[in-house]
Amino acid sequence: MPPSIEDTPRILFMGTPHFAVPSLRALVEAGLKPIAVATAPDRKRGRGQITSATAVKEAALDLGIDQILQPEDVKDSQFAADVQALQPDVIVVVAFRILPEAVFAAARLGTFNLHGSLLPAYRGAAPINRAIMAGETETGVTTFFLKQKVDTGNIILKRSMPIGPNETAGEVHDRMMMLGADAVVETTKRILAGNAEASEQDDALASPAPKIFRDDCRIDWNRTAAEVHNLIRGVSPVPGAFTALNGKQFKVYRSRLLQGATSSEKASPGIIVATDDGIHVATGSGSIVLDEVQLEGKKRMPAEDFVNGHQLRPGIQLGEA
Repeated sequence: MPPSIEDTPRILFMGTPHFAVPSLRALVEAGLKPIAVATAPDRKRGRGQITSATAVKEAALDLGIDQILQPEDVKDSQFAADVQALQPDVIVVVAFRILPEAVFAAARLGTFNLHGSLLPAYRGAAPINRAIMAGETETGVTTFFLKQKVDTGNIILKRSMPIGPNETAGEVHDRMMMLGADAVVETTKRILAGNAEASEQDDALASPAPKIFRDDCRIDWNRTAAEVHNLIRGVSPVPGAFTALNGKQFKVYRSRLLQGATSSEKASPGIIVATDDGIHVATGSGSIVLDEVQLEGKKRMPAEDFVNGHQLRPGIQLGEA
């Protein structure tokens, strides 16, 4: 019989970045404090290369969880042995690494993962980015039991959320991690109560969400205005969409579409057509307004400030001429 919540279940939490912190805190607030946390090793970070802990480790220590596993390699047999020694009832995984079966099979009642999409859509490392880049107006979170093939396990629950027309990946990320925290608590409670009814994913409906690389972020001005806009917000704030201005890298963090615009009809893609309220740029179909930009070696700033400081004028070509 599964333990009741009052029996102090043995929960092991695995996660590394800030995205996972609300889920860890929510478990504690719900009376489901993990007995231990697994996270990435301390690393040298930032410009000063100061050794620091992960966001999850810092949160765990703040919450009074002092049993922390920090494997260099999750496939190391010692990590599996350490996890097994904890005798976990449930393992909760939020933004960690791909686990071998020897690790995720150690949980008596199961190991589940929180994924940032409505599975089976957007399986992979960058579901938030890819959904926005594709112009989706809805996304969400899914919890599912782990199995060997990544992001294919049986689904426990889903929670949906809208994507605003100008919302960036960073903004969706921050809203999603709070939605995800609620899903993690609800999923954990269901598993402990023995009523986590899981359903198989339909592989025919699956779509990929591969990792974002530099070339994915290069703006192709020959695409439509909507496609360029979705790329810009889909990779903002990191790694950031980019083009070229006078031979230098020119990043764009925010943009908006012009409704019913006609000023770019005769302009070639990538040509700046106006600079009155942002930087208006022609695309393969329609024009787009750049609202927040950063020239190589300079600070990120509102486009209007950039225009004033750099004497930007219509007719300048962005990207390769």
